[in-house]
Amino acid sequence: MGLKILGIETSCDETAVGVVEDGRQLLSNIVSSQVQLHAPYGGVVPEVASRQHIRDMAPALEKALSDSQVDLDDVDVVAATYGPGLAGSLLTGLNTAKALALSLGKPLVGVNHLEGHIYASWLARGSEEPPEDSPGFPLACLVASGGHTDLILMEGHGQYRLVGRTRDDAAGEAFDKAARILGLGFPGGPEIQKASDGVAGDEFPPLPRAWMRDTLDFSFSGVKTALLHLAQAQGLYPRDPESAGSKDVEEKVNRLVGEMAANFQASVVEVMVVKTLEMAKRYNARGIVLGGGVTANARLRADITGAASLPVLIPPPVLCTDNGAMIAACAYFQYSRGEEFGLDLDIDPALPLG
Repeated sequence: MGLKILGIETSCDETAVGVVEDGRQLLSNIVSSQVQLHAPYGGVVPEVASRQHIRDMAPALEKALSDSQVDLDDVDVVAATYGPGLAGSLLTGLNTAKALALSLGKPLVGVNHLEGHIYASWLARGSEEPPEDSPGFPLACLVASGGHTDLILMEGHGQYRLVGRTRDDAAGEAFDKAARILGLGFPGGPEIQKASDGVAGDEFPPLPRAWMRDTLDFSFSGVKTALLHLAQAQGLYPRDPESAGSKDVEEKVNRLVGEMAANFQASVVEVMVVKTLEMAKRYNARGIVLGGGVTANARLRADITGAASLPVLIPPPVLCTDNGAMIAACAYFQYSRGEEFGLDLDIDPALPLG
């Protein structure tokens, strides 16, 4: 029988529980999303997220166990994210894991949220060789989400070097703000992608790219500001509700929004692709791994796969966003290295990786 690990993820606004066997076999993956709850605010409200985690945790846990056909007593290890993330959200998941570990007499493993995103690619391999064998270490990892845009060199299990990061907005945060400027919904990434679908995005001059030569760091504040100025010049921000009504006006607005969304998406994606490939070349990586909610973006996935000469490992979109299965997968390798955590483990909202 393999080692069964229960993973809990509550770093932001998803209450997620998954069960994984031996770090690779996905037995269940339940995600209770709060998107509709936070949509009216255009972003995640921390206190609201914390309260909803408390409501959703028990049903998510029960569903994950039911889907995996694993009894709670048969769980070998309990794992949870303890950082980085929103403090109140992290507390809910970690305290649940502590209570389970204590009551069951099972080991507790605390997982770095960013490391979890990397290990989503281990779940995505199916019957293929694991990434440590094919393509093998070192791996160039791009972790891009609402709170992080990091380039991490993975030299082995548990061995990381942070070689690039955003100096201002994370890519996901920039997508959210861009969607708000264009009058689209939340979360911004899927809305920008939807508005960009089938649109060339060449009606306006290309939005700026912050290359920041001689560094692998990112900056997305400039392109966001440029989009704001463009939307203002076209009379789209702030949007005048009284200007809506006629079909011709709505069609023009939708066309302009689509063009700007595609232009913005192209700018953000190009920088992430180029810098990830540069990192892989600079550090002689044998493969590229993508993780985090932003890496569900179809344009990013297509462009980096098409441009890379190395194998590119990208989980399916459901494993790119926050989930408990990736936490369980990561915890397997930590536990295999002899890592266990006491019940005095505390959250670390600014927990680094590498």
